[in-house]
Amino acid sequence: VQLQASGGGLVQPGGSLRLSCVASGYSVRNYWMAWFRQAPGKEREFVSSIRWSGTTPYYADSVKGRFTISRDNAKNTVYLQMNNLNAEDTAVYRCAAGTGILSTMRSADSYAYWGQGTQVTVSS
Repeated sequence: VQLQASGGGLVQPGGSLRLSCVASGYSVRNYWMAWFRQAPGKEREFVSSIRWSGTTPYYADSVKGRFTISRDNAKNTVYLQMNNLNAEDTAVYRCAAGTGILSTMRSADSYAYWGQGTQVTVSS
């Protein structure tokens, strides 16, 4: 499975960005898809996940109500719509794919495939 992330950039506080992650090379129909982020000097943290064949999204408390994860089966693409961004959202965002069970899907160790990072910078 190859994952290609894009969509990062510089945005002002309160602004929006949409990240995209295109999956190729293997069917991800039975995979969990997730977004993680890592800010300078901080540990990588879970942002959001969704099962490719499911409908229920999961979010970190810090982004709940502001971020929305979705997928387009026809395009093999997972999106992360990020609204009302603030400085604490500044990080490198990476998409990931993995198999497993719901209880482990917030852990980076559950994901075997990772895309390259895309930088999100929130600054005035």
